[in-house]
Order: sequence, then C-alpha cells, then structure tokens
Amino acid sequence: MAGNEAVLVVVDVQNDFCPGGALAVADGDAVVPVINALARRFDNVVLTQDWHPAGHVSFASSHPGKAPFELIELPYGPQVLWPDHCIQGRSGAEFHVGLDVPHAQAVVRKGYRSGVDSYSGFLEADRFTPTGLGAYLNERGLRRVFLVGLATDFCVAWTALDARRLGFEVTVVEDACRGIDAPTIPGGTLTKAWADMAAAGVSRLSSGQV
Repeated sequence: MAGNEAVLVVVDVQNDFCPGGALAVADGDAVVPVINALARRFDNVVLTQDWHPAGHVSFASSHPGKAPFELIELPYGPQVLWPDHCIQGRSGAEFHVGLDVPHAQAVVRKGYRSGVDSYSGFLEADRFTPTGLGAYLNERGLRRVFLVGLATDFCVAWTALDARRLGFEVTVVEDACRGIDAPTIPGGTLTKAWADMAAAGVSRLSSGQV
C-alpha cells in the first residue's frame, strides 16, 4: 500500500503470547506467516510490544490469594489478573522469532509503568495516559490503521477502539489475529470485543480482502 495513508500496526506478536509462552494464545503463532505476507504490502508498519516490569500490578502473583483470570478493581477500574508475562528484558517479551517485518519504522512499548496496565497501543488502561502512537501517526499523516496480532479480544480490540475514538479509519484483519476468550464476562470476551468494535465502526476483513 505505497503512497497512501495506510499503516499496518502489528500488536504484541511476542513469545509469551505464542504457544509455549507464559500467556499463550491458542494458535497464536499461526498469525506470524499471515502478518509477514501482509506486511510486505505496506510501506508503513509499526509494532507494539508489551513491556512489563517484574511485579506489575496486572500480575496475579502481585495479589496474594488471587489467581490468573480473576477480575479485581484498581483505581483506574476493573483489571483482569494475568500470569507474569512479557517482563522487560526476558525472552518472553521478545518478538516471535519468525516475525519478519524489517521495514517496520517504530516500536511502541506499553505496560511499562508498574501501577497501570496498557492493552491499547494508544492509551494506557487509566484511559488518560497516551503512549505517543496517536501523535506519531498523525504527524506522519497515517490515517488508515490496519490491525493484526495478539490477542483479538484484548490488545487488538482496545487498540482498535482507541484508534476510532481518535478519529482514525480502522480495520482489523481477522485471520491475522487470535483471541484469548477469557471467561470474565458472560458469553466470553471475544464475542464482546467483536460487538464493541463493530458498534464503534471498526471494519473486519480477511488478509485476502486487504
């Protein structure tokens, strides 16, 4: 997609979210070849990277008596508790070895503040603190955002919804994503995520339709 306003945002394709990782998404590594092929069609590519300090507030291990996937209230709102994952400088936080997007121009790290989570590539979970991605895309005139990566119902969905709130045109490439579908709400998080994205005006395509 040369010479236009399109950007491919690759969300959190990291070892801990792939099979064998600390917070593995089922079939998560299957997105890698799809993303690699799709990225070659974009002049503009940005990566996001979960980048937590040890003892992060979103880790179940930081809350005695709590288990992964339980829901708690924090000052900024409800928080799903996760296994320790994507810890700064450790192998689990590294991008999947098969991810091949050497022409990516920027890496946006998120979740690096110990007291607040950050699913979205645009805003932390306090819904106030920006990551800088929005300003970066605006300054470069990139207004059409195509999203791929992990996981559909958390980091991809939150990134999509925030991109829409900021006025971007947004498309999620479904076969280049995989979801967790955590049992934190009736019907599962994946169904809700797709419904929320549709209501916000997020488009949903396959890689062959892009």
